[in-house]
Amino acid sequence: MNAKNQRPGTASGGATYRSAAYTSLLPWQVRERRFAPVGFGRRGLNPDDVYAFLDRVAVDMAAVYAALAESRRETARIKAGLRRWQSDHAGTRNERGHTR
Repeated sequence: MNAKNQRPGTASGGATYRSAAYTSLLPWQVRERRFAPVGFGRRGLNPDDVYAFLDRVAVDMAAVYAALAESRRETARIKAGLRRWQSDHAGTRNERGHTR
């Protein structure tokens, strides 16, 4: 296997450059993606096409997981804030004689 067909690495610690023209993959694009067969006399798919597509899928998956992690952090922050607010106001409510 020559160097051209080897899977490219990420030199910048996993960060991937994405141009402004890049559009995220949609699920139907992944499902319907087809690869051209390699040249006459060889079997299989063109490794460059496959690796490029897999890298694109990996970038989109990383973005989804990052957004999910951020959403979970935000949810935890809001829940903690709500718990603090409820604790702070539970004493005030009981002192006034209000029960709900």
